[in-house]
Amino acid sequence: MRASVVPALPVVRHSTLRRRARRRRVLWGGGEALVTVGVVLALLVVHQLWWTNREARRGAERKVEALEREWGAGASGSFGGGAGGGAGGASSGASSGASSGTDTSSTSSSPSGTGAAAGQRSYADGVGSTGPRRSQAYAILTIPRLGLRVPVAEGVSKPNVLNHGYVGHYPGTQQPGQAGNFAVAGHRNTHGEPFRHLPRLRRADTVRVETRSATYTYTVDKILPQTSSRDSGVIRPVPRSLVRPAYGYSEPGYYITLTTCTPDFTSRYRMVVWGKLVSMRPRTSS
Repeated sequence: MRASVVPALPVVRHSTLRRRARRRRVLWGGGEALVTVGVVLALLVVHQLWWTNREARRGAERKVEALEREWGAGASGSFGGGAGGGAGGASSGASSGASSGTDTSSTSSSPSGTGAAAGQRSYADGVGSTGPRRSQAYAILTIPRLGLRVPVAEGVSKPNVLNHGYVGHYPGTQQPGQAGNFAVAGHRNTHGEPFRHLPRLRRADTVRVETRSATYTYTVDKILPQTSSRDSGVIRPVPRSLVRPAYGYSEPGYYITLTTCTPDFTSRYRMVVWGKLVSMRPRTSS
């Protein structure tokens, strides 16, 4: 009788088992790390797209209400603290160009219902003879088409103004109602994103700016869909793009300029909306 042949069993060495165990640990650890990173990124997205908007909008709404109460009470002197309680730095590029090119001696004719003296009052009443303090909220911007009503603060510092959901006034540009260019900036995404829907504006849309002394009404006149973030010409007293000279003005006037980043979720370019002052209505004391 022939003996049956027993197949040889594979020999698994301890070193092989250890290598397999190490690979499993590495794969498991890598999977856990990827899940953790994913959760952290998701939380960051939620924070940027939801939480910052929620908090900034609430803060901006409270500031609008505070300004309205203060104006209604006829309080004298300067307003309270700024958006962030500290000094905000002016942005580079456009703001520096504005401050170097500002001309407050414009002799252009005033629009219907306004006058140079009336325009100058908004600059002095309630904010001191030299203008508002850096980061101080001192006006309210209203755009009916966008359902927007938001504070305007001095300066375009992100931590002290823009990240609070406010619109920031470019230092060196004119104040509401003054001859020249009242230029402001606002976030398009996150931190309240007041200018999120700026591209919806059309010619003849209304933009109102309220101060302690008056309400200034502008109408949208021209729109520059995209230009360089350093195109300082768009906020000069007579605004005209240095990058796209076909956009802008050639004569002095009473202008408003709204700027924001474009396209969505980037800061590479700027969108610009220009308007002209059409009326000024003094604020009546309550």
